[in-house]
Amino acid sequence: MNTSAFNPARAEKVKVTAHDLIVHLVDGRRIEVPLAWFPRLCRAKPSERNKFRFIGNGIGIHWPKLDEDISVAGLLNIENHPLVASARDN
Repeated sequence: MNTSAFNPARAEKVKVTAHDLIVHLVDGRRIEVPLAWFPRLCRAKPSERNKFRFIGNGIGIHWPKLDEDISVAGLLNIENHPLVASARDN
């Protein structure tokens, strides 16, 4: 039985540096991915990157001023669903 649907991975802390998105999960795992994967975050000012909120009790992260949403599940499944920047995001 797959319990991940009942207990999805949840973020508890997020840090956005000049080059990386770092997400700490409540279960102790840490995800670090290149900021370049997220063109809107990459182009944003540091003050805009640091204004986010958790959605769904931490299953996602939302940047209101940037209209950017990132799911923790998506970050964990990057090998199966690689992120690709579209021409309109560049």
